[in-house]
Amino acid sequence: MDDTKQFIEKVHDTQAKDEHNRRAAGKSTPSSKLPGKQHAKNP
Repeated sequence: MDDTKQFIEKVHDTQAKDEHNRRAAGKSTPSSKLPGKQHAKNP
């Protein structure tokens, strides 16, 4: 039974962190983020 309880606690903790990350990721504006790839200047 302890394994099940620990698993449930871990899942809830993970879900809470995921929710927090989703909310934090949406606060910044796209223009302030760096582009996915930074290319060297081509001649």
